[in-house]
Amino acid sequence: MTVGPKIAFFGGTFDPIHQGHLEIAQKAVDQLGLERVIFIPCRRSPHKPDAPQAKDIDRFEMLKLAIEKFPWAAVSDYELQRDPPSFTWDTIKYFKRQLGESAALFLILGFDQWEKLSSWKNIEMLARNLQFIVVGRSQQPMPRSGFEAHFIEGNHPASASEIRKRIREGRTNQWLPDKVATYIGEKDLYSPVS
Repeated sequence: MTVGPKIAFFGGTFDPIHQGHLEIAQKAVDQLGLERVIFIPCRRSPHKPDAPQAKDIDRFEMLKLAIEKFPWAAVSDYELQRDPPSFTWDTIKYFKRQLGESAALFLILGFDQWEKLSSWKNIEMLARNLQFIVVGRSQQPMPRSGFEAHFIEGNHPASASEIRKRIREGRTNQWLPDKVATYIGEKDLYSPVS
């Protein structure tokens, strides 16, 4: 039996995308031999109370700029085209139809979300259809019966909320890809509302 391509999905608000996200994706590619990582910005996460601060189109454009130099990276606006909130199982069902049965699918998520998986909708469907790539700073994820998981250490200090705070305060951001920083400046994103 031929095994198809290894494809990972990396969802999130990406408000904005930063070097920490890119480092995690690169580690996943290197450690698991992924052919592709598809970044999927969500319109609104069911796990976050607030809507993203940047508009959908701006978050999508920043992602496109951030991944330009990575041949393994792609971005999809699938969740941005749908009514919120965004549910991972629905997105995976869509991509599984698009990619076919032979593709080996993975989902990149943080240690905090791995710990909250029981609150996700249709989590059994995800467990049947993909492997999890769990990113944590040092803690190993507890195994879950029926779930296949790989652990990746992610120690990058970048934080989207800290980046937004620094922009509001007029400070520089070393955690942003250059083209993303330029885009934020040109569009005047995350500045204080006067």
